[in-house]
Amino acid sequence: MADVVDIQLAKPEDLARLCCELGTTIGFDALSERISEMMPGLLFNCVITRGNWHRLGGVVDAEYQAISHNISHWASRESEGDIDNLIAKYMDAGYFATRLAGKTHYFTAPCGDNAEEFIQLEIEELQEVLDRPLIERDWYPDNMEEFLDPLDYPRLEPEPIGKPYLQFRRITPVDKLLGEAARENQALKNLRRFFLDWTRSSASENDPFCKHWVLALREYLDSDGEYRLSTKPFSVFDGNRLSLPQGGELSGSVLANAIHGYDRSVGYPFAWFFNMLSSRTENYNLAEAVLRDQVGAYDYLPARDLKVLKAWEERPYGV
Repeated sequence: MADVVDIQLAKPEDLARLCCELGTTIGFDALSERISEMMPGLLFNCVITRGNWHRLGGVVDAEYQAISHNISHWASRESEGDIDNLIAKYMDAGYFATRLAGKTHYFTAPCGDNAEEFIQLEIEELQEVLDRPLIERDWYPDNMEEFLDPLDYPRLEPEPIGKPYLQFRRITPVDKLLGEAARENQALKNLRRFFLDWTRSSASENDPFCKHWVLALREYLDSDGEYRLSTKPFSVFDGNRLSLPQGGELSGSVLANAIHGYDRSVGYPFAWFFNMLSSRTENYNLAEAVLRDQVGAYDYLPARDLKVLKAWEERPYGV
């Protein structure tokens, strides 16, 4: 494979323009091809879509005609610094608040031999839908934050207001993300070890890491008011709710069959180990059970996987 430093990534503005030009009916194969054409040497594939999230939308009138596409900016302007002004002005307007119902499509392309050497591209699919009446006589917000995103408020059926559309979110060279921030961030240190364990194990024998995993990235403000980025590996396996074998209840050939069956279902060897690291800590008893078998009469792990597992036993971690 080409070395990641030789790859010329597309500019965010060009990717944003591509998303504006294309409709949501283009299909993932055609979209992957168009993206790959913009970055010679990289072959992108859509590996997972994550939905069921939303953002604040805008304001529409009783005929669903747009008053504003950004409720936050509109409310700030119309309130003139006092939420009561806004309520009094628009109590009888019959307006509705909308939201943007979203999905995120994850495209990945390997660019090196190591697990972390891949490019991740996120494209959002958004559609404006009805959310709620803008103002209810029986409900008065105490502040602007409560007005914009109330927790206890009558909601409407999410009737579509406009057509769905694509929007570029971000492009991330994952190895650079680790290199820039992992020194002082324990979560990123663990993630770097997660990648290294993949590269050292039998999981890396057939497919690149980015065929089976993506990174869920989230920006947040830390206590100093600085923007940070949290990272969480997320399995692309359609049945990622598949339960891990119960280490506290199984042993010997039964446990061996259980973990190998799990691996076959997920689609790559040693899958149980990596999914264990990204799940709850009570699942760690699975690794302990496998290790007990290996020091006993059973030998059902490849040597390279056993080495990774013993290193985890000496210094456990999770992601």
